Amino acid sequence: MYKLIKNVLMLALAGSLLASCAALVGPRDIEIPLAKLQAGLDRRFPMHNRALELFDIELSRPQLSVLSDNGRMALSLDALVAPPFTRKSWRGNLVLSGRLYVDAARGAVFMGEPKVDRFTVDGIDGARQQQMTKVANLLMHNVVNDVPLYHFRMEDLRYGGLQFVPTRLATTPRGLLVTVEPAK
Repeated sequence: MYKLIKNVLMLALAGSLLASCAALVGPRDIEIPLAKLQAGLDRRFPMHNRALELFDIELSRPQLSVLSDNGRMALSLDALVAPPFTRKSWRGNLVLSGRLYVDAARGAVFMGEPKVDRFTVDGIDGARQQQMTKVANLLMHNVVNDVPLYHFRMEDLRYGGLQFVPTRLATTPRGLLVTVEPAK
């Protein structure tokens, strides 16, 4: 009987020690360099879209940069715009910015609230340029919301036998700093 009680107490003590060790493992920060984010974007481009059935748009050569506002990034893209019914096309440049957020369910970082900061198209007058900027804002909302800037690998989110989930992020001059916490 004494041995049984001793074994039960030892098991309870071992279980509580393991539980307390797991509780000691708190939030961790994962730094994601800008070069790694850029490489992920490079694999997703060029991207082809049709805007309002009026223009075929090819977006290429993405260039990601960190903005001084915490949690925001800018994305510069080369654009080729062509009406589907003519052979004429226009080249230009598109710069947009957005607020970064973590989608823990999809295990990825996305850019939300995209806003076209500048859209220039060679050979187009000012009035058409404004129309194209409005179309670009609509298009970018759809394009950017579906493109993850970074996907976490499972090994990024496991530490000491525990599963972690991304909870918040901040931008740094060198990239992103993502805070992960033990899954509950």
